[in-house]
Amino acid sequence: MTVDLSAKIPNNVDLDSDPRLRRALEAWQPKYVDWWKEVGPVGYQTKEIYLRTAVDVGAKGWANFDYVRMPDYRWGIFLSDAAPDRRIGFGDVADDPVWTDVPGEHRAALRRLIVTQADTEPASVEQQRKLGAICPSQYDLRNLFQVNVEEGRHLWAMVYLLHRYFGRDGRDEGDELLQRRAGSPDKPRILATFNQPVEDWLDFFMFTMFTDRDGKFQLLSLAESAFDPLARSAQFMLTEEAHHLFVGETGIDRIVQRSAELSRNDPNGEAHSHGGIDLPVIQRYLNLWFSSCLDLFGGEVSSNAATYFAAGLKGRPNEAKFPDHVERDEVRLLEVADHDHLVMREVAARLAINEDVRDAYIRDCERAVARWNRTIENVGFRYKLRLPNRRFHRMIGEHAGHHFSPDGEPISPEVYARRVDEWLPTAADRVAVRALQTRPVTGAGEFASWIAPPQRGINGQPIDFTYVRFE
Repeated sequence: MTVDLSAKIPNNVDLDSDPRLRRALEAWQPKYVDWWKEVGPVGYQTKEIYLRTAVDVGAKGWANFDYVRMPDYRWGIFLSDAAPDRRIGFGDVADDPVWTDVPGEHRAALRRLIVTQADTEPASVEQQRKLGAICPSQYDLRNLFQVNVEEGRHLWAMVYLLHRYFGRDGRDEGDELLQRRAGSPDKPRILATFNQPVEDWLDFFMFTMFTDRDGKFQLLSLAESAFDPLARSAQFMLTEEAHHLFVGETGIDRIVQRSAELSRNDPNGEAHSHGGIDLPVIQRYLNLWFSSCLDLFGGEVSSNAATYFAAGLKGRPNEAKFPDHVERDEVRLLEVADHDHLVMREVAARLAINEDVRDAYIRDCERAVARWNRTIENVGFRYKLRLPNRRFHRMIGEHAGHHFSPDGEPISPEVYARRVDEWLPTAADRVAVRALQTRPVTGAGEFASWIAPPQRGINGQPIDFTYVRFE
């Protein structure tokens, strides 16, 4: 498909053929830029940043690198190329042709799915807006801003769908997306994780590792949708999402490397007295963000997920890999709490769709944790990071309202209260981390004491490349 780069809004959805839609999006654009300037990155709105911009959906041309001021970034609308004769891959409508428009009976449900996905995108920009003031390097500062502008483009992708397929309701939803605010007591973002503060760069790397990884699996599920424009939007968003996951996974790896190096050389095995972050503190941050992100998949037993699956609205990641794409008569066993012990509960497979997605997410996170542990081992220090059990610190689903250790064992509220400071970040932890991040490190090729340099730069550039022009 061709990309119109001369348009005010770069796109491959042929906006010129629909003047009404084009005018509506052009009217929304200044509202979006006002939102960006109000609650986007603080202190760098006028700086030139070395960013990539989508210029094509093809494998070799979808990203173009150049210096740009973020308010001038060209947020476009891109769908992956349509698959010829694509069929629905799951549910009661499996093997039917995909939908190119919204079926009336699914209008409300599809709008809810799109709005919920859309709301996460500006929320993360708002959560991360102050991090530039304490960045560990130019390289990391540039990566923060790349994540931010692409979250903004993902918002554009969803707003296009709302405007194009949901009429006045969709336009109103698009305006509402710019009015909610992450952490606002009056008008918060829809999902709790996207109201959680991102106070420091360890938070940021955990966010891009775990929360953006949740986003990956949500997009993989939406990429299976019978509503083809949503599926194709999600497919292209996944191309950009990969960088966000890279930022998180490698960022934590670099912190872990420096922490292990400093701990190895300390008689007490501590990093903090040498300008690093202690590995147990990293573990507590990991416990917090991972458990919070598990809630984003919804309850273990979910009638909404079953309905979405049956109707073909939202599938499972890489649905073709599952042996049964209908799941009409299958069951799944879930291990849940019954007072002070665990019991096995049998539920219909469709009701446990969320758990299928959560399984895939956990496997992907386990791979990353294994990488970090190899880094620690290669440094020559003895410590192992680990994911807490899926039952630990849950606020949604079958495990909410119960107390578990990080091993997943049921414990009393009293034991949990006594030991929670061993498992989740304390106020002292946050003070210690923030004490290392009191000023930005912005010299070319310079890095803060608590993080190792990356193995290579961005787009083939050297590590000491000027990623941000400060003059």
